[in-house]
Amino acid sequence: MATMKEQMKDRRYKVKPYLINPIADEIARRLMAYLCSTYGKRMLTGQQIGVLSTPEMDVIYRETGKYPAVGGFDFMNDSPSRTERGTKGTDTRLALQWWRDGGIVTFCWHWNAPKDLLDQPPDNGWHRGFYTTATAFDIARAMDHPSSEEYALLLRDIDVISGLLASLREAGVPVLWRPLHEASGGWFWWGAKGPEPYIKLWKLMYDRMTNVHGLHNLIWVWNGQHKDWYPGDAYVDIIGEDIYPPERQYGSNADRFRQALEYTDADKIIALTENGTLPDPDRMIEDGARWAWNCTWYGEFVHRPDEAGRAILSERYTEREMILKLYRHPFAVTRADLPDLVSFPLPGAAN
Repeated sequence: MATMKEQMKDRRYKVKPYLINPIADEIARRLMAYLCSTYGKRMLTGQQIGVLSTPEMDVIYRETGKYPAVGGFDFMNDSPSRTERGTKGTDTRLALQWWRDGGIVTFCWHWNAPKDLLDQPPDNGWHRGFYTTATAFDIARAMDHPSSEEYALLLRDIDVISGLLASLREAGVPVLWRPLHEASGGWFWWGAKGPEPYIKLWKLMYDRMTNVHGLHNLIWVWNGQHKDWYPGDAYVDIIGEDIYPPERQYGSNADRFRQALEYTDADKIIALTENGTLPDPDRMIEDGARWAWNCTWYGEFVHRPDEAGRAILSERYTEREMILKLYRHPFAVTRADLPDLVSFPLPGAAN
């Protein structure tokens, strides 16, 4: 007979495949069903692409012969306070192609503050306007004053990004949507004034994207990283943790996995939504920290330029042997391993 500890260990991975949005699109429900079916059994490999260049996927493929299952994208350059200064977002188009090529899409948003950018280069230039140090934008004032210019600008920005997400919905793309990330750290403006205004903004974004813009293709991934910042079970599908271990330290990050389990009594999938150094798959299995997916950050965590300026594998954080181990490990899911998510069985229905 299984011990109580073993029963609890098994229970943590038994998440029911239902979404907080009661009228979520079928494709989002199918993706959630797939994630629940693999959770605790296998981890989806993932990789974030760079904002200005995108060699990460090609470097991984050259080294391993495989693409990651999850592609990470960012609406950073679609923020209105950036586009009015000349940036052009490209990640929506790239994400659509990634889905058509058989991959799963996750998006974050390094949301440049809507106004009050300090524009003090080099460290606090306008292009770093998502950082608390680079803007005087006051989220608490905005959320406390719905008739204010600040609040109206928040809605404007949400509406702009909603338009891009709507184009993905129209193309049949489900999105693991991870906005307002790492809030409890305070280094981003949306976390600079504590949990209360942050939670208000999270709920506002959920309501506007879901009920005004009809974005029923989203799976909401909360990444606040502290229990006090949790907006409630009715507003979170999946919990994410961002973890950057020391160079070449291939732990399972089990302590952070256990921390995430304590955010709520509800059963939620837990994912490693950002990482620097890769986790060791054998350690994850052994320690009971079986993240749903990982998403390695871009740039030096994956590649560096050679003498000719071409992107080659950087082993500063993760050595080649560990990358090969993960991508060849039976615990890992790569893009080629993914099923046809358009026809993946829904729970309790004939498909």
